[in-house]
Amino acid sequence: MGNVLTVKDLKTAYKSRLGQYTYAVDGVSFELQEGRTLGIAGESGCGKSTLALSLMAFYFPPLTYLSGEICIEGRNIMALPYEELRRTILGKELAYIPQAAMNALNPTKRVLNFVRDILREHCPEKSKEDVQKMLAERFALLGLPERAMYAYPNELSGGMKQRVVIAVSTILDPAVLIADEPTSALDVTSQKLVMKMMKDMLRLGIVKSIIYITHELPLLRHITDDIMVMYAGQIVEHGTTEQVIFDSIHPYTKALMGSIIVPEEGAKDWKLAGIPGAPPNLRHRIEGCRFAQRCRYCGEQCPNHTGQRNRALSDGRFYRCDLAEAQLREVYARDYQR
Repeated sequence: MGNVLTVKDLKTAYKSRLGQYTYAVDGVSFELQEGRTLGIAGESGCGKSTLALSLMAFYFPPLTYLSGEICIEGRNIMALPYEELRRTILGKELAYIPQAAMNALNPTKRVLNFVRDILREHCPEKSKEDVQKMLAERFALLGLPERAMYAYPNELSGGMKQRVVIAVSTILDPAVLIADEPTSALDVTSQKLVMKMMKDMLRLGIVKSIIYITHELPLLRHITDDIMVMYAGQIVEHGTTEQVIFDSIHPYTKALMGSIIVPEEGAKDWKLAGIPGAPPNLRHRIEGCRFAQRCRYCGEQCPNHTGQRNRALSDGRFYRCDLAEAQLREVYARDYQR
């Protein structure tokens, strides 16, 4: 299968009223193949949500596009006028489930009327009856009761509102669905339902591929094929889910995994280790390694803390570090014995 989404050297920033830039997404490149789910993980403030907004071309102040390409099936959407982008790409090729999606519905409108307003922009030829039929079929496919179409948002439970937002976001069968922490405000049962629903949409061909954003790395084990780990606006590791979770290679990814409680046999005796310090201030350009000040392995072996060497391993993964794989595995064998 070919690539549905290709991103090349994407750079976006937040511009203050004084003209200062905070470089939230700095040189991000990746490819997403049809039929696969890509997870994006990292701690709060690493640029995950900004990357999602950037991929959707939601460039409204203070978010500013600087450079790079975002190609949907070979078509660079950043070269399109915004009106054409809104009519032909957003919702149809790219769909977005925002953070706090449960608050995304209009509280003064029934769900059906809310969807009619959306489709009036993208499919003006659709009648009210057509919209009602489309929504009813989508609700039935995703296990939502038909009565939810005629409800106000406050009449729905949190889990049901979340599922309704997912149904509405995918009503036009987009090529790529970008889900920004869609289960963070839900209980465990509702989380399981939402993740199952998203996997079903991929299996049924409702969407071609999914980007799933979260700060919970273990959660990605159950839904993604590949994982990208972000730190300070850059991708520091990219590999399959099994590689990143069970055989992390970048010091930041390894530290993240070492700070997580996992439900494994004997885990209660494991020692957890936090990551010291705080992420760097992205208002200033950082030419060297952005994790250097927090990395326990940074020292003489990292000349000038450049951190700019992108290393590709034989198993297909990529990581961004000056230290070679053999050096890292040697220190991990000593420090991460559980």
